[in-house]
Amino acid sequence: MKSVAEQLRLIKRGVAEIITEEELVRKLERSLATGVPLNVKLGLDPTAPDIHLGHTVVLQKLRHFQELGHRTIIVLGDFTARIGDPTGKLETRKQLSEEEVLANARTYKEQIFKVLDPEKTEIVFNSTWLAPLTFAEVIKLAAHYTVARMLEREDFSKRFRAGLPISIHEFFYPLMQGYDSVVLRADVELGGTDQRFNLLMGRTLQEAYGQEPQVAIMTPILEGLDGVQKMSKSLGNYVGVTDPPEEMYGKLMSLPDELIARYLRLVTDVPEEEIERIEQEMKEGELNPRDAKMLLARTVVKRFHSEEAAAKAEEEFIRVFRHRELPSEIPEFPLPSELREGGPIPLFRLLFLSGLVPSLSEARRLISQGGVRVNEEKITDPQAPIKPRPGMVLRAGKRRFVRLV
Repeated sequence: MKSVAEQLRLIKRGVAEIITEEELVRKLERSLATGVPLNVKLGLDPTAPDIHLGHTVVLQKLRHFQELGHRTIIVLGDFTARIGDPTGKLETRKQLSEEEVLANARTYKEQIFKVLDPEKTEIVFNSTWLAPLTFAEVIKLAAHYTVARMLEREDFSKRFRAGLPISIHEFFYPLMQGYDSVVLRADVELGGTDQRFNLLMGRTLQEAYGQEPQVAIMTPILEGLDGVQKMSKSLGNYVGVTDPPEEMYGKLMSLPDELIARYLRLVTDVPEEEIERIEQEMKEGELNPRDAKMLLARTVVKRFHSEEAAAKAEEEFIRVFRHRELPSEIPEFPLPSELREGGPIPLFRLLFLSGLVPSLSEARRLISQGGVRVNEEKITDPQAPIKPRPGMVLRAGKRRFVRLV
């Protein structure tokens, strides 16, 4: 194992908060002296089938512990997911069925190994120990925490003050997540900053059950491609780990310049010294942010696909966006007979019918803002009459193309 100072340097990279660093140092010193690795836990509730770069920030931190030789455990919350984490929610979450949870868990297992080393990752399901609990054991668990302390939690307190319903079963979510740490005798638990309450619950319950409390390590919440709100599929500002290479590369090239270093630090293994150099050179005008973004995009695509895919995606991006050429592969839209045989139609309708935009209003907005081209000619009038013809190429925004056939 590396020295405590070397381990601490890697562990602290891109971390928002550690509770407490002093306890972590003591645990690392003991691990180094005894040769016994730390038990490092990360809980993931498979409430959706896919993960994005925002989810990989904490996975990256778990990977760091793997590289340092510690025991890393992924707790797939097949039991807790049936309740749903109330964090940040202003209403009770819809409970998922066992079938939905298990289907999502299968895809999670495939995707997390794009970041983690499968040979060094233990995966456990918390239904293993939560499902067999007797009612008496559940009462004993609940007795270790008060309603007053539960209502200190921001999402619960907001709902309570607003007179919004809080179901009793929601109080059990943090208790169950904390009990996972008791069962696994976790030395460290990882989570995003939004998981602070849940992670501290683990410390409380471990002490109640006579164990040394775990260290809580929290990673930042990653902003999405808009640079403002957290990355979310529902907001459309995300990069999915299963996105095609060209799409992943193109999305990352749209990232605001001020987030380049943050993304490099949180979702890649680019050395800290190099990131600091990149930050300094961009600040002094010696490095074009576009080139730093290309490094980021290439590195991320290589991680989730391959070096060959990253090189091809970069080549395609340069060809299309720097040299203003069309992509080598463009999706096709078969023209219905009424469009082939009829007269001209408004551009906004053609854009919508081709599937490039989700609604007519979005088509009008995009055209008015100058984001639409027909055969690479910019058109800003949504009502512009267009006669659809085979071979015509429609372009919406920077990355969406379709060829009429």
